[in-house]
This record gives sequence, C-alpha cells and structure tokens, in this order.
Amino acid sequence: MANPNIVNVVSIFGNTAYVIPSSAATATTSWTFDGTTALTGLKPATNTVNRVTSITAANTTSSAATATIAVGNNATFGSATVITYPAFQISVPPNATLVIVDKTNSLYITENQSVAAYSGTASALTFTATFEAIT
Repeated sequence: MANPNIVNVVSIFGNTAYVIPSSAATATTSWTFDGTTALTGLKPATNTVNRVTSITAANTTSSAATATIAVGNNATFGSATVITYPAFQISVPPNATLVIVDKTNSLYITENQSVAAYSGTASALTFTATFEAIT
C-alpha cells in the first residue's frame, strides 16, 4: 500500500536521521538512523508513512554553503522526479544552523517518495531529520 490510512493508527515511532553530502550539488539520499542503518530517502517501510517533523542543516565550516532539500518520486532524483523543494539553494552562514522543516510545515513521505539533501559545498553541511514512522 503506497499511502496507508493514518486514521486507524497502530503505532507511531519517533526517529532521528542524518546525512552529510560528501559531493557538492549531488542528491544524497542515504540517511543514517538508529546509529547505523541507511534509510534511503527517509522512505517508509511497507504500509507505513513517515511524517517528517523537522529538517535542519548545520554548517560546520567557516564559509557559507547552500542547502537544498528535495522531495521526489522514489530514490532517483533529476528535474523530472522532483515533486517539491522545501528548501532550494538557501545560504547557510558559517558555523550556523538553518531550520528547513518544523512541525508547522511537516512533510508526509509515502512509500513511493523520498527525500534528498544537497549541499553546495562537499562535506560542509550536516542535515538532521526527525520523523515519525506511522503504521
């Protein structure tokens, strides 16, 4: 089921994931959560929807870097597969953190969608996401 009915919720599990794009201007979809597991594009498990409640971009360098978050179909990204950009090439000042998504503009990611992070500078930004896996 690509988009489960969340009126009759069985469980809601809170999670935190992060990704550090190692290449500039390349879609990075391999988010790490629970310490070791790669979760491609924050894509939910079967019969689950992920509610992304926050995404931040922390610039750990002494120069500004641009941050982009894209929501697209599956884990493949290109101009044809992007559905929306919650953030597009926003400058993150040096040694600062930008809040891109919070509870007031949360995202629902279904089985046929994923989230990619882009950095304008390789290894400059750490993206952190909190999400609820709802079944």
